[in-house]
Amino acid sequence: MKKVRVNTAKPYDILIERGLIGNIGALVKDVTAAKKITVITDTNVKGYYADKVMSSLKESGFDASLFVYEAGEKSKNLAVIGEMYSHMANFGMSRRDIVLALGGGVCGDMAGFAAATYMRGIEFVQAPTSLLAQVDSSVGGKTGVDISQGKNLVGAFHQPILVVIDPDTLNTLPEHFINDGMAEVIKYGCIKDSALFSTLERENAMDIIDGIIERCVSIKRDVVERDEKESGERMLLNFGHTLGHSLEKIYNFEGLSHGEAVAVGMVMVTKASEKASLTESGTADRIAALCKKYKLPVSDKADIKEIARHCAGDKKAGGGSVNLVLLKKIGDSYIKKTPLGELEGFINI
Repeated sequence: MKKVRVNTAKPYDILIERGLIGNIGALVKDVTAAKKITVITDTNVKGYYADKVMSSLKESGFDASLFVYEAGEKSKNLAVIGEMYSHMANFGMSRRDIVLALGGGVCGDMAGFAAATYMRGIEFVQAPTSLLAQVDSSVGGKTGVDISQGKNLVGAFHQPILVVIDPDTLNTLPEHFINDGMAEVIKYGCIKDSALFSTLERENAMDIIDGIIERCVSIKRDVVERDEKESGERMLLNFGHTLGHSLEKIYNFEGLSHGEAVAVGMVMVTKASEKASLTESGTADRIAALCKKYKLPVSDKADIKEIARHCAGDKKAGGGSVNLVLLKKIGDSYIKKTPLGELEGFINI
């Protein structure tokens, strides 16, 4: 078993091993004295893993209940969070009990936010089943939901007590969701690891996915340990996300997935920074080629003015400017504060 220790204010382990989800009850038992546990999952994941997880938890002595919501970003809202609160209250959850997030990035964000706010905060465990969640969103303690004005505008920093990653769960994912997660993998190569980027160019990521997961969560661990609350370096993890979130909002979170939007955002912002002589020539073409390898889009027909306008509502904007993450070259990233009034001109290439 691979173990990555995250030394935040409340340290925890990320465990990575095939077949691990079948033993999740014992793993959770090792880190908590809780008696009750609410498993939160979606309608897609339920059919694959809910029974196995519930059985394992009950075998380990937990009184476990299951909350299932409709799969998709459209469920990532305060109304569904309210349903989670009611379920936990009706189940008799106390401050000593815990939540387990079983699913992808949306599930982890929502279940984590419910845990962060129920009874002013209870502990939770991440059991990510999508590639995007395994390499990125399950680690670092960011939780939240969308509101009509933008993505993830309501949330909290709330670290899990354990992250259990079973790469075998990726076998049940449609190819689209594998490709979606690859956008975040590519991001890590872009911002911190040129060797990882080169490996992705040479090889099929799924052939070496266990090592890729460990590398990505290790990079994120290092960044989060240095900047847990996103006051500096952690902003680098948003490469491609500012423009990507704008695209998601333009399409009302339908038709363009998170990974697809991030892929377009990474290419778009890098083309703009190359044009401004801020990035090594040819970088955008390498990113675009790698995104295309994993069937991710690299451009979009959305109006540049609309993209720039929605950036003003992004949580990374403030004081009349937005923090854009740019690359000097592959593996070397930095933050450029850009006035919102100049953003449209900057990205209009």
